Amino acid sequence: MKPQSSRAPAPFSRFEWLIAWRYLRAKRAEGGVSVMTWISLIGIALAVFALIATLAVRAGFRAEFVDTILGANAHASYYSVTYLNEAGQAVRTIPDYEEVAARIRDVPGVLRAAPLVTGEVLSSAMGRNAGVQVMGIAQENLLALPRIVDPQTGYGDISRYDDGVAIGSGVAQILGISVGDQIKLISPDGAKTPFGTSPRVGVYEVVYVFSAGRWDIDRTRIYMPFTAAQDFFNRDGVADEVEVILDDPEQIDRVLPDLWQVAGPNGLFQTWKDTSGAFLRALDVEDNVMFVLLSVLVLIAAMNIVSGLIMLVKNKQADIGILRTIGLTEGSIMRIFFICGASVGVIGTLAGVVLGCLFALWIDPIFAMVNSLSGGDVWDPSVRGIYYLPARLNPRDVLTAVGLSLTLSCVVTIFPARRAARLNPVEALRHG
Repeated sequence: MKPQSSRAPAPFSRFEWLIAWRYLRAKRAEGGVSVMTWISLIGIALAVFALIATLAVRAGFRAEFVDTILGANAHASYYSVTYLNEAGQAVRTIPDYEEVAARIRDVPGVLRAAPLVTGEVLSSAMGRNAGVQVMGIAQENLLALPRIVDPQTGYGDISRYDDGVAIGSGVAQILGISVGDQIKLISPDGAKTPFGTSPRVGVYEVVYVFSAGRWDIDRTRIYMPFTAAQDFFNRDGVADEVEVILDDPEQIDRVLPDLWQVAGPNGLFQTWKDTSGAFLRALDVEDNVMFVLLSVLVLIAAMNIVSGLIMLVKNKQADIGILRTIGLTEGSIMRIFFICGASVGVIGTLAGVVLGCLFALWIDPIFAMVNSLSGGDVWDPSVRGIYYLPARLNPRDVLTAVGLSLTLSCVVTIFPARRAARLNPVEALRHG
């Protein structure tokens, strides 16, 4: 009979996993996992946690900031080029605003087009004054702004909008007024008299108080009925701009060429990306820098696996010599120690994912606790624009953090695993 040929075991066989698991469970006195390995596991967990938490806050902040832009402002605005009116004055008002709005509504992707009258005036109430921006808009168009008419953040009777004005919560706080109170608006561009220009003054009832979620909007904006704004700012028969709302504001670049064709030579458009693009680009740069820095943090934590695995290989030299003597190949030895190191990376990564996801889901109570412990000055809305620290758990960001951590953990494990595989069995038994 011919002897049966011995066949090499398949890579990552069951016995390789059993040996690696034994080494991971062994006590330090038995030459098992060192303190450095535990440090590397905890380090990877914290690094992955920091990466996921940062990516979640980054995504949440950007989404909240963009939502406050799109929910309380036009996605694009139509303006007229400068021309001379009948009195020979250079103006930029739009006399045919109804026709312009109708043409813009016919553009595919446009949800709404509404004429506006805007102006900056001085508001006064209860002996207090504040500079505000008045936006004259029809009630049906105001109701299409979700951040303004949100019943969860605003209060009052928006159905009585034509009888008064809607003011931001910041304006109400500064002036010390609420729904039902009177607010005085003073425009320096009033009627011209032989003695000069007299200010135009109007008194209106506050029928609604809104909170758009943006500190700068809530502290400066007042909405007034369109016809009332025309009378107050002396814009009879004209509008200052046409507000354009799209079905998908992220696709503004695709719709913009059609809008320019509608504008013709006497009009121009400004999009929400034009007004806030610089800030969004700064956010992108900051996001990329933070990702690189936290990736380096993950790499440093993964490098600790090398130290722990080298100490494990040194403690297991005698075992390596015995395993090689009984027939294990260099590949089997390498895979055993690779499993040891990679397991540390996997366990640390999973722990970091759990911590990061819990942080994103419980960010409100966590932030409230930190804010209370620090005296309430952690988050300044006047600097950051929005009122709270948001977080959005994006599956793509979680997978990116997991992939980065596992890749680095596996790559750095190869060097000490190869060193263990290349040990001479005789020298390993002699010095083991």
